[in-house]
Amino acid sequence: MAYDYSSLVKTTLCWAEQAQAAGWINTAAAQQLSDFDAKTPDTLFNHNGSRPLIVAFMGGTGVGKSSLLNRLAGKAIARAGVERPTSREVTLYHHHSVAIKHLPEQLPLAQIKIAEHDDESRKHVIWIDMPDFDSTEQSNKHQVLEWLPHIDVLIYVVSPERYRDEKAWRLLLAEGGRHAWVFVLNQWDRGMTEQYEDFKQQLHKAGFAEPIIFKTACVEDLQADEFAALESTISSLATQHIVEQLEQRSSRIKKDELKQDLQNTKLALGSKEAFRQLPTLWQEQWQHTNQVLQQGFAWPIQQLAKHYANHAADLLNNPTAKYASTGAKFNLWDDWAEARFDDALDEFVSNADRLGVPATPLKKQLSALREKAPKIIQAQCELAARQALANPGNALHRAFLRFMRLCEIILPLAAIGWVGYQVFIGYYASNMSKVDYLGVDFAVHSSLLIAITWLTPFFILKKAQPSLEKSASRGLNKGLINAIGMIDGEVLMAIENISSQHSGQLKQLTEIIALCGTADTDQLSSIDSNSPLARMLID
Repeated sequence: MAYDYSSLVKTTLCWAEQAQAAGWINTAAAQQLSDFDAKTPDTLFNHNGSRPLIVAFMGGTGVGKSSLLNRLAGKAIARAGVERPTSREVTLYHHHSVAIKHLPEQLPLAQIKIAEHDDESRKHVIWIDMPDFDSTEQSNKHQVLEWLPHIDVLIYVVSPERYRDEKAWRLLLAEGGRHAWVFVLNQWDRGMTEQYEDFKQQLHKAGFAEPIIFKTACVEDLQADEFAALESTISSLATQHIVEQLEQRSSRIKKDELKQDLQNTKLALGSKEAFRQLPTLWQEQWQHTNQVLQQGFAWPIQQLAKHYANHAADLLNNPTAKYASTGAKFNLWDDWAEARFDDALDEFVSNADRLGVPATPLKKQLSALREKAPKIIQAQCELAARQALANPGNALHRAFLRFMRLCEIILPLAAIGWVGYQVFIGYYASNMSKVDYLGVDFAVHSSLLIAITWLTPFFILKKAQPSLEKSASRGLNKGLINAIGMIDGEVLMAIENISSQHSGQLKQLTEIIALCGTADTDQLSSIDSNSPLARMLID
């Protein structure tokens, strides 16, 4: 089933608005998609069922198109003359039964002159005299462009002197495929056969294989005048079947144009392959930046390690404190580090842009990381430093210290126990065998033994205590490594998000393109190649 063109335009506009807001397309691309207008001849007037054929005289100043409309009406309904520009307003000539009060708001009635008739044979045709398109008045050009989407058949009027008019000719080439065209070489009483042949040759170049050209003149008794044939040809087109054919063909052409622009926009969004290369591209960039940052952090880490060692008690006793007791701010992330990180992100975005990845959405995804990175560095380094100060040294060192603390208790107790045992045994032996009791030497030696077994572990513990500065330094370096890994992960997550968004944008755009491709070929009736209508169309 064919998808309504106006609905396609609305869907495209909605997509373009959100895509521009998200940065996937720029203003120029969004404007190009917004230029597609849902207006059609069918939307010009309110009607029930079949509608009239809408025909417009178009041409440059002084070619006599207003005179042709007056001749058709049999009276002066459109202003004609030699003043430039002659036609400043749109003139409508139609049957009185046509409802005219519901024109689109872009076509105000104040700028329209309306003339009605009662001729039933002309009931199914609405004739329009357009302003001079080559006028210096910009409002004239604006009116013509606003009316063009509402017209079925354009009668392109030229004169022998002005059949090569550049401005009107550019419009013909731009609008060629959207309308049916009839050509009038007016003022033929002043024309020559060579001019007619040259004009016909120009139309061949524009794409008309066998254009219909009528020679007319606003003078009486000119045998070559073909005005009646012009009117008869237009009247023959005013059938419901031909009107439907014109509507269907115009819809198909507009869909094709919209589809082509959407396909070009899709290419500008970047390929999936380019987005798959982003993680590798970032890893290469981050590896270099990581080395630079770690080298640059070496000296600040030494200074902070000394500071932490001097205030270890404050940090451990007050875990919620953000800074040490002296109030010195924990800040590894200075202006230099921020500049290096910003440079890394900017370089990554630049390299991604060279791959065809839209830069704006990527920048938006990464912008939050510019503020988040310092907080990650601060939190991870401070946490690791506190943990290192709470458990200084490595595992082997801490095990040795625990052993020495055990020895500091057990060895003196063992020495005291041994001395007590010797005292008891010596006292018992002296009573039984009248051997001399323990002497001064034993007292001195036993005292020394107890002192040595207590002092030795004590002094070893004193000397073997790990350096708080080294522990803090080790903790800060560990925290820095963790933080750098987290930042890397945040960027990769942002890349994954932007890739997912890209897939979503491509999906929406592909669906719209598919709807444009849902051509109404089943409903489009073929146009007989030998019919006058076929000669009025550009394939």
